[in-house]
Amino acid sequence: MRNLSFYLTNLTNLLNFLFPFLIKIPSKSFPVQIETMVSLVSRTGRNLQRYEKGYRLVVGCIPYRYKKSQEPTSVEELEVLVISAQNGQGMLFPKGGWENDESMVEAAMRETEEEAGVIGVVGDKLGPWQYKSKRSCIMHESYMFPLLVQEELDSWPESKTRKRRWVSINEAREVCHNWWMREALEELVSRRRLNPQAQG
Repeated sequence: MRNLSFYLTNLTNLLNFLFPFLIKIPSKSFPVQIETMVSLVSRTGRNLQRYEKGYRLVVGCIPYRYKKSQEPTSVEELEVLVISAQNGQGMLFPKGGWENDESMVEAAMRETEEEAGVIGVVGDKLGPWQYKSKRSCIMHESYMFPLLVQEELDSWPESKTRKRRWVSINEAREVCHNWWMREALEELVSRRRLNPQAQG
């Protein structure tokens, strides 16, 4: 069992190292099994993490959709996707560290696919918000992006550790336990009220 754990840890580290190179190779060059394996691995570690003026830079998305039976004409028709926290306490929007080898939008989309298993169209940036980590003394500066969901994946890297759920705006206000994420949601809602047809 120890050998298996050692093997899996090294395989994950190898795939994380190769990931920036592999994504530049056309997908037709890969056997389907390898392409699937690469897409189902979350990045780990903080060695590529961006910091600015002492703040760890964090990015994520607020995945949203319109109720299927209606046209996008009002905020009341919006639903947002929340995911369970890793510790199982509370719900939140997908987010994580912005790394040196990716743009802010790429990082937000990667985190959203890894944690929530959704892909879509990114809107204009929301934020920033500054907050102190609950688990350490590190200060964070965070940005969120609206993401109009176009695809929900059946398998994604954190599907075994996180639950995802579509909720109304009002329910999201109640279940999301991060104050700054609730503020990001309000900023998104305010934008949608001004321009319901816009993406983000």
